[in-house]
Amino acid sequence: MRRYRWLPFYGGPLLLLLLNGCRPGMPDEKAVFRYNQPNGIETLDPAFARNLAIMWPVHFIYNTLVDVDDKMQLQPSLAKSWSISSDGLRYTFHLRTDVFFQDNPAFPAGKGRRMTAADVVYSFSRLIDPRTAAAGAWVFNGRVTGHQPFMAPDDSTFVLNLRQPFRPMLEILSMPYCSIVPHEVTEKWGKDFRNHPCGTGPFQLGFWDEGNVMMLYKNPHYWEADSAGRRLPYLKGVKVTFNETRSLAFLRFEQNELDFMNGIDGAMQDLVLTKQGRLRPRFQNSIRLTKKIYLNTEYLGFLLDTGAAAFRNNPLAAVKVRQAINYAIDRQKIITYFRNGIGLPATGGFIPPGMPGFEKEQLKGYDYDPDKALALLKEAGFPAGKGLPPVTLTTPDENIDICTFIAGELNDIGIPAKVQVMQNGLLHQQMASSDLAFFKAQWIADYPDAETFLAFFYSPLPAPPNYTRFKNARFDQWYRQSMNTNADSMRFVLYRKMDSLAMSRAPVVPLYYGQILHFTHKNLHGLSANAMNIIDVKRAWKE
Repeated sequence: MRRYRWLPFYGGPLLLLLLNGCRPGMPDEKAVFRYNQPNGIETLDPAFARNLAIMWPVHFIYNTLVDVDDKMQLQPSLAKSWSISSDGLRYTFHLRTDVFFQDNPAFPAGKGRRMTAADVVYSFSRLIDPRTAAAGAWVFNGRVTGHQPFMAPDDSTFVLNLRQPFRPMLEILSMPYCSIVPHEVTEKWGKDFRNHPCGTGPFQLGFWDEGNVMMLYKNPHYWEADSAGRRLPYLKGVKVTFNETRSLAFLRFEQNELDFMNGIDGAMQDLVLTKQGRLRPRFQNSIRLTKKIYLNTEYLGFLLDTGAAAFRNNPLAAVKVRQAINYAIDRQKIITYFRNGIGLPATGGFIPPGMPGFEKEQLKGYDYDPDKALALLKEAGFPAGKGLPPVTLTTPDENIDICTFIAGELNDIGIPAKVQVMQNGLLHQQMASSDLAFFKAQWIADYPDAETFLAFFYSPLPAPPNYTRFKNARFDQWYRQSMNTNADSMRFVLYRKMDSLAMSRAPVVPLYYGQILHFTHKNLHGLSANAMNIIDVKRAWKE
């Protein structure tokens, strides 16, 4: 059953007008940012913002204490400033006093009230309340104190108390999960808050015909202004449609019915892009392509769980065999022939370039060197692969072409390899239960700190994140040390040492680092995005 939500329009006849496109009070489409979300949007409740489809509209409707700009630097948002105690356990935030929630019938006279520190306490407490069953509860669970984790000494001061130091805490607070919500609206709607959102952000929900269209309108009381003192946002609205296929959406984009495309359907890559990842000539005059690094590492993983049946008698248990596999794969060919130039060969470790404090050249990884691979196989006691039993690489369907190519590369150096296709959900279940010896997966940053990649190898953690069950005492020591240092420079040194150590033991084969592809028309200006692919339209405008 479809749900309809619209403001400020009510009534049956008007619903027909909404669905037919003649919507009273609709802003001119020249002042609206239009994009398509092929997989739909499950909710507008930030406590459940677990994917980009949800994160984008949540980012438009709500604010967090801190934000991350397009250079991956933390910036003040609802918090003007903050301080951290010397032991790393107490974070004190000084909040803006000029921020108001969007107008909503749950407030007296329907007028949005001022946001205070009590709203931050409520929002974070709601996130970890078992009754909410929030997808984002993990960001605080096990990290904050059991007694008074969140405090509001006064209306403009918020205090966060940790059980033990966790240096990426500020970065975590920039996640959409940590958006600030008003108790009046969430309590009025309960579980149905998903389609009755209310935040402090630049846009507010106008109407939502699920599966068809969502319209957000400019928040007339938004608190941010540009450097010239003009109130943001510039645009009057955001329109989201929900066509089922990316291919159809691209055709609509070509016809100027959409302003923006995130990525491109694999079936259309050759039509739109050259093998070097550039726009083909027919599109160059009308479309702008923006490419930037995405904090995502595509990889092959090896199970190292010595207690698992899949590990026993497995040739991949030998570190030199795993290192040989790392050297045997031509990552540039994968990028060129299977990705149309989208991505960067992952030759610099597990942490992708673009992560604050890191560049690919600073990290130790593996280049393509089949001679080195053969030498390592010989050292492992399998000259030219002689005596090696077959290995099976399990992959989701969308990666079968890449994994078939990889199996061919392994067979070329004598490693008998075959590919098994598995539904994505089942694959992750078996990864988590130590049932797969060799698998294809990806790791996307949850927040802009390299710890989100290094936690993948920290042995006290379960799967996820530690799908390989990698265990190394020195790595674990450096990880704990990094969480207890106040200096970012020292922490980054430890991060690099951890990444290089993990790569030397080869629990994974980093294949390529992701890239974001954004297609826009040349009349759209001011759109920005960071390396986590969170787009910002506050300063966007159209000619």
